[in-house]
Amino acid sequence: MPPVPVSEQFGITLAELSRLWRRKLDDRLRPLGLSQAKWITLLQLSLAPKGTTQKDLAERIGIEGPTLVGLLDRLEADGWVERHESTTDRRSKTVHLSDRANPVLAQIRTIAAALRGEIFADVADEDLGACYETLLCLKARLERL
Repeated sequence: MPPVPVSEQFGITLAELSRLWRRKLDDRLRPLGLSQAKWITLLQLSLAPKGTTQKDLAERIGIEGPTLVGLLDRLEADGWVERHESTTDRRSKTVHLSDRANPVLAQIRTIAAALRGEIFADVADEDLGACYETLLCLKARLERL
């Protein structure tokens, strides 16, 4: 059987890498009482523009709106997010991090940085940069399709 071309293996390997990376980070964040869904939502919300709508947040995370609503209910009960009526569209709500979320976000970032340090320990900066540029190119191409 001939070897499988790299282009054929690429997507599968990329998906496996993403899954493994999230699982390892999830394992390290579990002691903080955070599920993968919670920490991803908090991180995405911290990176989103202020006053992001629930709809936009769901798109950023890659989940359906009704799934996000239940997740936000739990995050709001934990005191990490607040929802407000949109000032521009009364049919939608905006999501905001509460002050209580700042310490947990700092812990998430510290733990994530340590994991990245382990993952990239012997990867040359130029190799990582080339890989990143390639991923950005592929992402842009997929967004145009």
